[in-house]
Amino acid sequence: MIKPQIMYHLAIGKFGHLFVIIAFVSALVAIYGYVKSQFAEKLTQEQMHWKKLARSFFFVHSAAVLGIVFCLYWIILNHYFEYNYAWANSSRSMPTGYVISSFWQNQEGSFLLWIFWNMVLGLILIATSKSWEAPVMAVFATVQAFLTSMILGVIIPGLDLKIGSTPFLLLREAMPHLDVWKIKPDFIPEDGNGLNPLLQNYWMVIHPPTLFLGFASTLIPFSFAIAGLWLKKTNEWIRPALPWSLLSAAVLGLGILMGAYWAYETLNFGGYWAWDPVENTSFVPWVILIAAVHTMIISGKNATALKSSYILAIATFLLVLYSTFMTRSGILGDASVHSFTDLGLSGQLLIYLLTFVLVSIFLLVYRWKSLPSDEEEVSTYSREFWIFIGATVLCLSSFQILATTSIPVYNKIGELFGMAWNLAMPTDPIAHYNKFQLWFYIVVALLTGVGQYFWWKRVSKDNYEALYVPLVLTFIIASIWIYVGEIREISYILLLTAAIFGIISNGAILLNIIKGNYRISGGAITHIGAAMMLIGILFSSGYSKVISLNTSGLMISRSEAFTANDNKENREHIMLWFNKPERMDDYQLTWKDIRIEVRGVKDYVPASWVEMIERDFRAVALRDIEFNGKTYFSRGDTVEIYPDNFYYEIEYRDPKGKIFTLFPRIQINPGMGGIIPSPGLKREWDRDLYTYIAMSLDPTAEPQWSPTETHTVAMRDTFFLNDYVAILENVVRTEEVEGVPLKDTDAAVKAVIRILDKGEEYVMSPTFIIRDNTIGRKAETNKALGLRIQFAEIDPKTGLFTFAVNSTQRDYVVMKAIEMPLINLLWIGTLIVMIGLAIATIRRYGDFVKTRDREEKSKVKVKKPAFDKA
Repeated sequence: MIKPQIMYHLAIGKFGHLFVIIAFVSALVAIYGYVKSQFAEKLTQEQMHWKKLARSFFFVHSAAVLGIVFCLYWIILNHYFEYNYAWANSSRSMPTGYVISSFWQNQEGSFLLWIFWNMVLGLILIATSKSWEAPVMAVFATVQAFLTSMILGVIIPGLDLKIGSTPFLLLREAMPHLDVWKIKPDFIPEDGNGLNPLLQNYWMVIHPPTLFLGFASTLIPFSFAIAGLWLKKTNEWIRPALPWSLLSAAVLGLGILMGAYWAYETLNFGGYWAWDPVENTSFVPWVILIAAVHTMIISGKNATALKSSYILAIATFLLVLYSTFMTRSGILGDASVHSFTDLGLSGQLLIYLLTFVLVSIFLLVYRWKSLPSDEEEVSTYSREFWIFIGATVLCLSSFQILATTSIPVYNKIGELFGMAWNLAMPTDPIAHYNKFQLWFYIVVALLTGVGQYFWWKRVSKDNYEALYVPLVLTFIIASIWIYVGEIREISYILLLTAAIFGIISNGAILLNIIKGNYRISGGAITHIGAAMMLIGILFSSGYSKVISLNTSGLMISRSEAFTANDNKENREHIMLWFNKPERMDDYQLTWKDIRIEVRGVKDYVPASWVEMIERDFRAVALRDIEFNGKTYFSRGDTVEIYPDNFYYEIEYRDPKGKIFTLFPRIQINPGMGGIIPSPGLKREWDRDLYTYIAMSLDPTAEPQWSPTETHTVAMRDTFFLNDYVAILENVVRTEEVEGVPLKDTDAAVKAVIRILDKGEEYVMSPTFIIRDNTIGRKAETNKALGLRIQFAEIDPKTGLFTFAVNSTQRDYVVMKAIEMPLINLLWIGTLIVMIGLAIATIRRYGDFVKTRDREEKSKVKVKKPAFDKA
């Protein structure tokens, strides 16, 4: 008999690697073709030949990129665990949405996502940029060549030089030293490691693609700026670059806020922004891009703004590359939980970054003298002055963030020169950054209002009357809010006042604009949204209130995390015993149960309803799984579950008797230290109630029971179980035993034991079964008491009953609850900002299309070249 052989799916990986090589080579050819096309004489056969060649090879590159994406996704989707990428990032139990997420969990996949978006944007530019195609796409193809080299996975013989890291590496190639290959060379794991449980969230399906589309889109204004320097089109590049800059600002900003919302929903630090270095390195390019948009808007009338637009558009993309280097080189390994480990590509990343830095600086220096200069200083009463001041403040804000975030880079540079600088990151990063950024954004909020009035010429050197009404309204509203809200911190007062002024002043401008042409309302809408975001950030961060205050006088934990800062966490957490009500602020809390997720069931299912199969993603239903009259599964069915997630059912009862339930989650995540908590949220119009479990017993661990104690008692006898008083109330016949189907010939009785505990009363009913002269015993466990009682023996002669009793640690959770006031203003403000940027993008793109088409029509009137007369 021939044993079936394990099948290695080698072809798909080889095709994937071949597509990578094709994508890399075709990008190089496209670069050459576009450069040759640009240097050829205008409107000649040679120019058209090179442009068609370059365009054709970019199409080949695009097809190859799609081929790479298909091959890698096919490997993950079909669970080809002979490939390291599939084994490391996916598993058979993952639903399709999370299989998609596993595509970009590791470095190679995220680079591929970036390459894909660049390819899509490149195709759009080929179709729309017309005369700008050659220089812009030359830059695009160059970036694509560099990015594709990051997944090339080629080792140059003799030099032992590795270029890129391929996602199509076999497991035996990635881990050649494992002993299993000696025993079984064709070994394939039955299952993969799976996706990090923290990333098994719907936001992780849409956040990374949005963020990487934002990163990719920053290449477009960079490419136009480089093309403008290259072709000496000092002003012309602004018009096609501006709508793309606005779109990039919208997409990248949305991606960053999606990440913040994921952190708020999933992590347990009590907020949405922790000033983590990786977060900062994505935020800084966005702020610089916003500054670039403002300088680009006024560049037509101000030479300084034009020069600034060059610098900022270029800096935005270079900062994205810098972010990539910091995140993926391993430099931030000890400073951020988001950074990747070093795959040995740090040198290649550094070359990538330095190449574009040096080329950009060279072009700027080379063309600087040819850029126009202002003949006279800008008046402080001009709109250009106020917009430029706003852009400057944004740049200063970014510099402060970047200077601190780059501390690990400074230390690494010191090591290269043999110096141990050992500069330390701030011990309290939130306080460190906030004390600077708060003042920057007070100024920004004021400028959004003042700048709009100067922009629309509502005020001038001798006329400020238009500002009087917004200022008076601002001071009235701010004064009432400050008094009622008991705001005492001077910086908070100033930020609130500035943000209110930003809303009122831009609102007044908006009312005037929409009477005429709503298409030019994007700026005012965006500024209103930004001001709302600032108010939301101010109150949700500055005035969040911990309501889970420990009033018991007992120390919950002696760990350093709880005893630091004068026992701060011991004072701000409460302990809940299972099924025992506890007072917290105005609420009465009761921990009712632990629940799990069963696929196909809308509600969380009590964990006691199923028996989990060890090391599997399935469980057996111990009873019918039924909610609201609908039966999802019957007793004995095998169900699929999410084994890493456990939801703690915490019942809240407010002073009016209204009851609601939160389900804070813990994840069993050995890769991140064991138990990882995620919050449960109660959303109201003016605040969120944010609750998370800080400590609990491992719900997957078996209880550690004490040695068995036996108690032989008569009916109505009182006896002691640990610290509890127990009374045997009765022994009665029963027709049902949970989990044990009874036959007609079976005899079953249950004891009714009443247990008293400090004013609380519980009933436990262990069961005694006789079947075919065989005795069976069904124990009952009470987590609130930490007791297990088994009905051990019945003596009909004496009328005595014997019970076997074990005790264990009573089940408890330690939880924290925080009120987050006005946090919805942050999310609503974000939506309004996106709407404003979208309106501005559509308007500016329309302006570009009109100008482009007008230029194309004027070219038609010029005598056609000879090669067109054929």
